[in-house]
Amino acid sequence: GAMRHLPYFCRGEVVKGFGRGSKELGIPTANFSEQVVESFPSDIPTGIYYGWACVGNGDVHKMVLSIGWNPFYKNIKKSVETHIIHTFKEDFYGEILSIVITGYIRPEKNFDSLDALISAIQEDIEEAKRQLDLPEHLKLKEDNFFHLPEGKIVNNR
Repeated sequence: GAMRHLPYFCRGEVVKGFGRGSKELGIPTANFSEQVVESFPSDIPTGIYYGWACVGNGDVHKMVLSIGWNPFYKNIKKSVETHIIHTFKEDFYGEILSIVITGYIRPEKNFDSLDALISAIQEDIEEAKRQLDLPEHLKLKEDNFFHLPEGKIVNNR
């Protein structure tokens, strides 16, 4: 069911999430606002996906994305969290994040411990890196979607 919706293009402002990714997991994630999350197809399966991400007019990087309820944290609201496989020097709250979801890794599941969750995420990241090197995924990195129109106001700059 997941593949029917892919590739999925999405753009929105980065908002403050639960503040857990960086602190507890050592894996920072960018969160979309509720409006953006609600705009996702309601029948897109929850789980872990991969694809490409770009902040503002910056470079396009590999990413892993989680769509779901985060069973480990027992969320009541669905969230879409993007982990960009790149080290940023600073936070980018308020910036426009553009993503293309190109593939699906696994369903969402609960974990017995934080360590189990972290190692699963590390495996997801490795899988995403491998998949995104394949030509059919690589070509989406160059998609025009990632070029924000000039003159678009991002962060009042």
